[in-house]
Amino acid sequence: MPATVPGAAPAEEAAEERRRPALSPSRAADFKQCPLLYRFRAVDRLPEAPSAAALRGTLVHAVLERLFDLPAAERVPARAKALVGVVWAEIAEEAPELVAAVLAELRERRAAADTDGSDQVAQPEQPAEPEQPAEAEQPVEAVAAEQIAEAEQPVPPPEAADLLPGWLASAETLLDTYFALEDPRSFEPQSRELLVETELSSGVPLRGYLDRLDVDTEGGLRIVDYKTGAAPREAAEARALFQMKFYALALLELRGTVPEQLRLVYLGEGGEELTYRPEAGELRRFQRILEAIWAAIREADRTGDFRPRRGPGCDWCAHRALCPAWDGTPPPYPGWPELRAAAFTSSGTAPDTVSGPAHGDAHGGGASSAA
Repeated sequence: MPATVPGAAPAEEAAEERRRPALSPSRAADFKQCPLLYRFRAVDRLPEAPSAAALRGTLVHAVLERLFDLPAAERVPARAKALVGVVWAEIAEEAPELVAAVLAELRERRAAADTDGSDQVAQPEQPAEPEQPAEAEQPVEAVAAEQIAEAEQPVPPPEAADLLPGWLASAETLLDTYFALEDPRSFEPQSRELLVETELSSGVPLRGYLDRLDVDTEGGLRIVDYKTGAAPREAAEARALFQMKFYALALLELRGTVPEQLRLVYLGEGGEELTYRPEAGELRRFQRILEAIWAAIREADRTGDFRPRRGPGCDWCAHRALCPAWDGTPPPYPGWPELRAAAFTSSGTAPDTVSGPAHGDAHGGGASSAA
């Protein structure tokens, strides 16, 4: 799969576990949001059930990556939509348990909608019964009781086959938005799902995956990231920009060039593009933020004190039952010997730095396996 299936543990992720820890955009954002959430994801690696939205995002990302395997003239909406079924079949074969979880979520949503009356299905009119002779007529009370009993019969839950077409169609809608924002026939990206991995002069290791890297005729770099939600509010936009600055800093380290443009492509309702032009000084100031986060992670590992931080994200956190901020009890801290070994290696030997171009189009998921 060209993109990590949420909750899965593909071979690439298993291999990552044997590598030294590194800071990724998502895990750095986790630590800023809640150090305990970072610990649960990066150290304990507690499983999280995928949501339908997350799996749809994986599906759309994979389709957009595959789209550029086609000749330029064939990168049209019909071919992209045909890829939806192909990629979905691969996901279903690779991780059937994730598919089952998503279908269960869709059934729960449908059942909840039916319960509150927000998704009523009109019943077809029944043909009139032939008129009965007077002596065969039933009392009014009996007829009413029979009608009430029929109305109270439970409606059988929809089968998976009834739910999947609509869900897959929602992925196709996101692709329609993509084509409204960009013509993929007009350019050739240099890389897709590109692994960027480097180490800052301070010893902080960085690792992440870019959705797409474009290079213009003069060598200018453009980092492109697809978002399958709607354009964010200010707080969410800051988180997205944090991710893009991370990638820009990594490329500055690897290629000695500040990317000319950071481009976020939102495929949700309405569709929108947000672009940003970073500067070298700004990225170096951002570097100090990452260094502070890494130092705090190292200290939390030393003491075992990854403190929870309550906030809006708690409402949908998968680990709330284990959080002391919500009267939960986390498992004993297992320690992170790989982190300490990495620190020793970093201080004692030259870092094993791999440039983005050497990896080419690295397939195998997002940065979820990084620290």
